Amino acid sequence: MKNIFSHPEKSIAAKLIIAIGLLMIVVSFIFWYAILKKQEKDVMSIALKYGNSFVDFTKQSLRQSMLTFQPEETQNVLENLGTPEGVQRVRIYNHKGTVLFGSDKKTIGKPVDKNSVACKGCHVDPEKSPALVQNPKKWAVYKNGQGFTSLKLIDAIPNEPACYTASCHAHPEDRKILGFVEATLSLALLDEALFKQGLALTAYVIIFVLAVSLFLGIILYKIVSKPVNELVYGMQKVAGGDLDYSVPIKSIDEMGVLARTFNSMKKDLKAARDQREKWAQTLEAEIAKKTEEIRKTHASLVQTEKLASLGRMAAGVAHEINNPLTGVVTFAHLLKKKFPPDSQEAQDIDIIIEQSERCSKIIKNLLTFARATPSEKGKVSINDVLRRTIFMVQNQEKFHHIKFNVNLEDSQFIIVGDSSQFQQIFLNMFINAADAMGGRGNITVATRTITENSKPYVEIEFTDEGTGIKEKDLPKLFEPFFTTKPVGKGTGLGLSVSHGIVKHFGGYIKVKSEVGKGTSFFVRLPLPEKNNHEKNTGNR
Repeated sequence: MKNIFSHPEKSIAAKLIIAIGLLMIVVSFIFWYAILKKQEKDVMSIALKYGNSFVDFTKQSLRQSMLTFQPEETQNVLENLGTPEGVQRVRIYNHKGTVLFGSDKKTIGKPVDKNSVACKGCHVDPEKSPALVQNPKKWAVYKNGQGFTSLKLIDAIPNEPACYTASCHAHPEDRKILGFVEATLSLALLDEALFKQGLALTAYVIIFVLAVSLFLGIILYKIVSKPVNELVYGMQKVAGGDLDYSVPIKSIDEMGVLARTFNSMKKDLKAARDQREKWAQTLEAEIAKKTEEIRKTHASLVQTEKLASLGRMAAGVAHEINNPLTGVVTFAHLLKKKFPPDSQEAQDIDIIIEQSERCSKIIKNLLTFARATPSEKGKVSINDVLRRTIFMVQNQEKFHHIKFNVNLEDSQFIIVGDSSQFQQIFLNMFINAADAMGGRGNITVATRTITENSKPYVEIEFTDEGTGIKEKDLPKLFEPFFTTKPVGKGTGLGLSVSHGIVKHFGGYIKVKSEVGKGTSFFVRLPLPEKNNHEKNTGNR
């Protein structure tokens, strides 16, 4: 509460308390003033009532003495009436304003004050004119010498029949008023009572204002100031970066709704910040991943360049070796003619010729595969290309301990394409299978016809007994430069290039693998409808 009023211009609760407090003070003051005036009016009404009763009593007390014309008795009665506490004086005066009788003998024979209610209560201007006012005033209130309120009442003594018919002092019948009775009463007791009531009322009002202000301050602090401070503190915490802080307002009013809305907004901000941080971490990890991929790609490109250079060199060496082999075969044929056909020498020379021709064929296949020639499409027999490729790899050292299980359908599976590209696909499959088995094991090669979506395909199966491929790596097999082989063992381009060639001819590659048991690649190439029809006719 103390902090509220230290800087009231910065506090809504302080402004509300001050505004409502001032309003209560003004309203309480108006209420207090109205009650005091009402009390004064009520007290004066009671005083007038009892004052008039006293005047009537005076008139009744004087009636007999005045009718029998006993001045001494009249004077004695007035003196007796003036003795009670609260009666300052009682007197009787005539039309001229001369005091005839009075409780104070000093005033007898003296004129009344013409500026008092005794004259001005009935006459418009007692000094100048005897004209009467329309509504005579019969009482007046003034402060006496001691500071207390005095009430002066005046009433006429009418001319009764008993007066104007009396033998002792007959008055004319046309005279309506014989004189006036004036009574001056002290209201000191009433003044004291009003003063005490005013003090009590003032005390009550002050206590009421203070109590209401106190309770109002507490209520505003609980309902307005404290929740607003909680919201301000929560906003400061959030502005400082603490998004875990929640405003502890559980009410169901507007403050509670505002607090829940603020907490919801803070929760959304925290989620956005966490998402941004997560994105930043993901971005950093992705950058690191891409950097590693670029490094590996660069290493693969360097290795690819080395392999390309080695391939060009191997092609040149193979070309140089092919010329001597041609000479060896030629001179072997010439030498064979010098020996009988069934002689041991002729048989040995046949072995030389056979092995030389085998070497020449291997070199020719190597040159055909390594030669960078434009793609030339023509009718290609898939089974023939498979046989040539198997024959070529069987003579390589990597495949000396690998057994090929070949199961080819009788159909040639004629496809319009480039035989060198198909040979490249098959060679990649064999090399990958050999690497997966570590150079030992069985490779199953099979061809068959399948139909998918009413379209005929030739399916070439390559199954090895290698280590298999992890399931998480299967979706990335055909990505460029992706390889599961150690650095230097592969470029990651073989399957990617093979996939591109197969896709170019309208086919696709399926993979089935089980870790520890092996992998099967199924290359599916579309067959022309005519070729499929011929195959079906030949099988009848």
